[in-house]
Amino acid sequence: MITKEQKDYIIKLLQDGKEIPEEFKYQLFPTTQKEYELAYAGKIRKEDLLANEDGVLPVPLQIEKVFNGSEYKAFDDGWRNMITFGDNLQFLKTIYENKDPLIKDKVKGKVKLIYIDPPFATTDDFQNKEGAKAYTDKKKGAEFVEFLRKRLIMAKEILAPDGLICVHLDQKMNHYIKILLDEIFLKNRFQNEIIWHYSTLGRPKDKFAKKHDNILVYAKSDNSFFNINEAKVPYSEEYIKSHFKDTDDKGNQCRKRYDAGKWRTYYPEEGMIPNDVWEIPYENSMSTDRTGYPTQKPEPLIERFVKAYTKENDIVLDFFGGSGTTIAVAEKLNRKWITCDLGKLSYFTMQKRILQIQNSKSLGNPKKKYGAKAKSFITASLGSYDLEKTFELERKQYVDFVSGLFKIEAKKYKISGFELEGKKNDAPVIIFDYKKHKDSSVDENYLNNIHKHIGKKVGSRVYIVAPINFIDFVDDFMEIDDVRYYFLKIPYHIINELHKKPFVKMRQPQSKSRVNNIEEVVGFHFKRPPEVKAEIQRNESQVKIVITSFKTAELRSDRTKEEKSFDNFETLSAVFIDKNYNGKSFEMDESLFADDLLPKKPKQEEALIEYLKDLTKTGIEIPLKSKEIGKQVMVVFTDIFGNDFTQTFTI
Repeated sequence: MITKEQKDYIIKLLQDGKEIPEEFKYQLFPTTQKEYELAYAGKIRKEDLLANEDGVLPVPLQIEKVFNGSEYKAFDDGWRNMITFGDNLQFLKTIYENKDPLIKDKVKGKVKLIYIDPPFATTDDFQNKEGAKAYTDKKKGAEFVEFLRKRLIMAKEILAPDGLICVHLDQKMNHYIKILLDEIFLKNRFQNEIIWHYSTLGRPKDKFAKKHDNILVYAKSDNSFFNINEAKVPYSEEYIKSHFKDTDDKGNQCRKRYDAGKWRTYYPEEGMIPNDVWEIPYENSMSTDRTGYPTQKPEPLIERFVKAYTKENDIVLDFFGGSGTTIAVAEKLNRKWITCDLGKLSYFTMQKRILQIQNSKSLGNPKKKYGAKAKSFITASLGSYDLEKTFELERKQYVDFVSGLFKIEAKKYKISGFELEGKKNDAPVIIFDYKKHKDSSVDENYLNNIHKHIGKKVGSRVYIVAPINFIDFVDDFMEIDDVRYYFLKIPYHIINELHKKPFVKMRQPQSKSRVNNIEEVVGFHFKRPPEVKAEIQRNESQVKIVITSFKTAELRSDRTKEEKSFDNFETLSAVFIDKNYNGKSFEMDESLFADDLLPKKPKQEEALIEYLKDLTKTGIEIPLKSKEIGKQVMVVFTDIFGNDFTQTFTI
């Protein structure tokens, strides 16, 4: 019950036009409680999440590259697999909205299996097999639980009716997430808790060694798919010797059992249905299939899930892409796949893994290579866009793209003969045709001319979308006769009142140990490549890349073109290198983060200034092994905002 003091407080907030605190939402708008549920600070209602009340909106996809033709054959129905760089909640909401031309009516309600391996949100550094630190999460406790819950809610909405989800966790968060999954999917839809047991180095002296992970499996409905025959695994030699002691009339080894009123014959090659404890080793550290990505999972582990819960041509989704094990397995098993990750290391790792999949191990026989090229796929960005590609779009594609950015209902109509592109919050929208009107701009004359046509027949506002260099106004809007003409400027401008939360840019790590840090993006931004000066130096004994300058420019304010510059490698995140670039596709074979490249910074300010000066003089040197270098070397320099500068060197 709400007390009188609380009621008075809420009424005062409403009278003052202020926002009601989150903690009153459940009291003012109660929901029917389940038998039990996990209660914690910051828990948003499902209804609010689906209505984008959390401030995270669906945003359009932008194609980076298409791999197709005779080299990468398409599916018979024209489907292309997809690697997406971007925030996975935005990605899931884009799929759920089902408007983006790339995925419209192709994904939502058709995903048969979701497998995710999210960061485990522990306070300790996760240790991989080699003992190296893999990541330290930033979000803890309730914040992490809600981070994952929002994504699980969206995941359920896009699953096929007979689809399933597998959530890979460790013991520290498993119990919390189990309760969440019971809430979201219902506890009677729980299928299994798979215990993945493995052998790794390390024997702590103060407790029993951790040697397993937990994978929770839930179905969306009571009619989930399970292929019992594909789920079978081979019997061990010891088991065959001890249990298959009979022979059939042809002399074949078998096992005869009296079952359901009659004798039945079983053969070793039929295999067995595994129980819920799986003994599967990590990929050997010397294996050619090791990607170098922290927390990489073995393909035979994912293979078992994909075979059991999907058929050929079914869609498999992994929105914590990581090293790309899920999509590699789906590719080898002739499943369609989609993946997403916010980290550049993951994005480049997955791209290379698919481009070189023919050289990886066969699932059926790890002593052989898979041998087949990947099917057609695309790489795409979401929430982080290439401005040049945006302005190169055809008019219809451009209208669709900016409509997705600014949540415009794109549908042409006329007022007094003046054509409008659509509506936003029931207000008219004009999308300025900058290609058609190259010598014009959105100035006072332009607005007065529009106002003469429609000013008396519209409400209190009109939105105008245009490139920033075509808009002559610095302010958010221009007001004429009580009608406000709001400017939606590309690429820089965001009107705060349009969004429930301030925009938050992605952040790329400066250390490989933090590649799986949990980050969230709100809104969108356009890429602004850093300024990089680099060269290849070589002599008889060595080839090296020398970086002498790395600068990033960021806008200081949404309302101006004023920039803040970051000099002297302050914003360097990582350098990704393809030492044998084939002239067609970037296939990273080395990644070096700022912490690997930069000397340790001094803490004292004066010493730091001298340190940065010296660094600019000497530059950063990256030695390359001559035997691994081809005729061309491609290097991608990435800043902490996810912007890339790409340079190709001819050797």
